[in-house]
Amino acid sequence: MTVLSRRAFGTAATAAAATLLVGCSSDGEGVRTSGTATSPSASASKNAPASTNTSAKSVPAVGRSAPVRLRIPAIGVDTPVMRLGLAPDRTVEVPPVTDHDQAGWYEKSPTPGQTGPSVILGHVTVGSYGDGVFHDLGRLRRGEKIVARLENGTETEFTVTSLRTVAKADFPADDVYGNVDRPELRLITCGGPRDENGYLDNVIVFAALTSSTSP
Repeated sequence: MTVLSRRAFGTAATAAAATLLVGCSSDGEGVRTSGTATSPSASASKNAPASTNTSAKSVPAVGRSAPVRLRIPAIGVDTPVMRLGLAPDRTVEVPPVTDHDQAGWYEKSPTPGQTGPSVILGHVTVGSYGDGVFHDLGRLRRGEKIVARLENGTETEFTVTSLRTVAKADFPADDVYGNVDRPELRLITCGGPRDENGYLDNVIVFAALTSSTSP
């Protein structure tokens, strides 16, 4: 099994420091990196930094509604989205190995289309189960589309603004989880070279909301 980048964090309501865990291992055990970070809000505060992803046109935010499906046409992804909470060790859960073909939304992050960074996780490979849902995430390019369908029937379309492959030790926590002033999306999996413990890097897709359609 491969585990991906995880970080426990909450909305303004929880307002707690979060333990950082970045892990991609072949046996399903995460590799812990010490560190804490302040939890982001589900909506940006007046002191929040503006987004560093400026290439996509910003559109108005939509109301909170959990994502139920994710489509990424460029890499052939069309998957249900499960909810992920916190594991007993206060790290963010990942989809079970038996659901390697599904993505998971961390339910204490904004929903796709709300102001702030909505975080969706997926496996790249899962041992004997083969390829994970985000196996080809690293092939995405700037300008390609990601569509999240919400529980209330709204469809939110995001445009990829950047993609980074980073060493786990250099995981850009503030860029991924920090407050932004518009609706954005983060897709996270593992990547890069492997050693006996698993993948050494994380692949992170940054995208911004460019349209929404209500039922």
